[in-house]
Amino acid sequence: MADLTHFNEQGRAKMVDVSDKPETARTAIAHSSITVNKEIFDKISHNEIKKGDVLAVAQVAAVMAAKKTWDLIPMCHPIPLTGVNISFDWEQTEQDQYQLNITASVKTKGNTGVEMEALTAASVCALTVYDMCKAIDKGMIMGSTYLIEKTGGKSGDFRRI
Repeated sequence: MADLTHFNEQGRAKMVDVSDKPETARTAIAHSSITVNKEIFDKISHNEIKKGDVLAVAQVAAVMAAKKTWDLIPMCHPIPLTGVNISFDWEQTEQDQYQLNITASVKTKGNTGVEMEALTAASVCALTVYDMCKAIDKGMIMGSTYLIEKTGGKSGDFRRI
């Protein structure tokens, strides 16, 4: 277990000590998606969902989630984020199915990375869309959530190919 940084000498979970790691600029970009039917796509596009502007609320929820990741994921450090951006892109996947692609970009200058913050933001964004539209159709499907890229830190840069 010596290679596993989140376990102590007794094999129990611990938060990694990052106090000796250098402060560097760090970024992470994550993707998630949610597939909706044509009715939901049309209502979101025309801002006709009764709960409000779905994409605006989902965007704010994603930013809030990135900032609170350390409250949700037990071994994450509370880190000061210097930027969070959420972007959306629609694509029609089948005749009456539309996929909302979500990209969450997170930045910090610190001694630990922001991959979990980006992944949490993307996931909560999709969950918020589901929550705001579930009265119309509970059959929405949240798609794969994954890290697109990260920069900075001891482990170096990563880019999904």
